[in-house]
Amino acid sequence: MDITIHTSVLPHDDPDASLAFYRDTLGFEVRSDVGQGRMRWITVGPAGQPDTAILLAPPAADPGVTEDERRTIAEMMAKGTYGWILLATRNLDATFEKVQAGDTEVVQEPTEQPYGIRDCAFRDPAGNLIRIQELR
Repeated sequence: MDITIHTSVLPHDDPDASLAFYRDTLGFEVRSDVGQGRMRWITVGPAGQPDTAILLAPPAADPGVTEDERRTIAEMMAKGTYGWILLATRNLDATFEKVQAGDTEVVQEPTEQPYGIRDCAFRDPAGNLIRIQELR
């Protein structure tokens, strides 16, 4: 069996703010942007890595989601407990400085973890936790 992870999905509540964060702050390229208003599905990914992407999607767009579930998702996004992703870089300090300069909420400065990795964490404009670990 030959399976790869191609696309991860994170919710957004302001597509323009999320697009600016992933494109301008993280330096990801925009691969597609479909829909309109708040109902936009935006695919971004690291330059030179066409097989890896993040789909920024409106939360609870599925017609099967109930109003109670939509409200719960919105509450969790507001608290920053709904979505998260783990990214990696070879130069954590330079990446941290660049992302921090983008007026981003810092959750954790670069830290050597007791389980053997060094990482930092931010929140994107939708409240998603973005952890970035250092590749060694």
